[in-house]
Amino acid sequence: MTMQKPVLLVLVFLSEEHRALFANEYEVIYAPYEKHGNDRSYAVDIIRSHAADIRFVLTNGAHGITADEIHAMPHLEFINTLGVGFEKVDLAAARARGIVVCNTAGSNAEAVADHAMMLLLAAIRRLPFLNREVRHGLWRDDIPRPPHISHRKMGIFGMGAIGEKLARRALGFDMQVGYHSRTRKDHLGYQWFDDLASLAEWCDDLIVCAPGGQETFHVINQSILEKLGPGGVLVNVARGSIVDTAALSDALKHNRIWAAALDVWENEPAAPTALVAFDQAVITPHIAGISPEAINANVGRVVDNLRLHRAGKPPISPI
Repeated sequence: MTMQKPVLLVLVFLSEEHRALFANEYEVIYAPYEKHGNDRSYAVDIIRSHAADIRFVLTNGAHGITADEIHAMPHLEFINTLGVGFEKVDLAAARARGIVVCNTAGSNAEAVADHAMMLLLAAIRRLPFLNREVRHGLWRDDIPRPPHISHRKMGIFGMGAIGEKLARRALGFDMQVGYHSRTRKDHLGYQWFDDLASLAEWCDDLIVCAPGGQETFHVINQSILEKLGPGGVLVNVARGSIVDTAALSDALKHNRIWAAALDVWENEPAAPTALVAFDQAVITPHIAGISPEAINANVGRVVDNLRLHRAGKPPISPI
């Protein structure tokens, strides 16, 4: 196959507008996982068919790209994930070949922080339950009074761009903010905890903003949920793998925590059947980072990273 433009393999969903944006500078092979039932075998066929031409790949953290797929593309030089995640990109295989790997960290941080705050408010005040039951005659005198949000203690697990923006929103509710993260950031002025267990014991609301992957697999487990306690709320806007679903289901069933609010869960996109029956569980379909503004910023970051790379300059957000 002979092509004048450099070839970009796109393995994630893009709108027609964004595909056209890339098509101005690249020969785009558009093969999103979502259109193929998240089946990897079709991607292998695509890669095999165009292996000699593909120089750039756009994927995401949830789908990533494997060592075998990387090895199959002899001229691959650049991988970008759409979003902050990169947990399923084989970094060792990429680095062994000198392939540049980037994400779009920070591009959707405002949208995710907004959504996390919304989930927290909805969970504490029992919004889904109230919204549903008022249509069937529920009145305020018939239920216990849900607590308010102001002056609670917010614990943020993962103080990256999203965590920082979320903390600023929490201050607007006169909340105390503490955090546990791979990097201590004393300049922010928030209380630092050197382990997750201590953070969970201190806070009222534990917000998960940490990266996925083996290092964080099921770190939110029965022990952490018990430390969060019966008045505590868990919010996850990061990766479903971080939270042990069985432990969370058990905690909700026995009222060991007040509520949970999840934008992500294990085995997406299948519904989290272990959690959907609980009124104190608020669930949204992995949409925290998706808004027109955030998507445009994400795609724009990929465009900028690619242009810098092709000009021989460092990209904005390398991994």
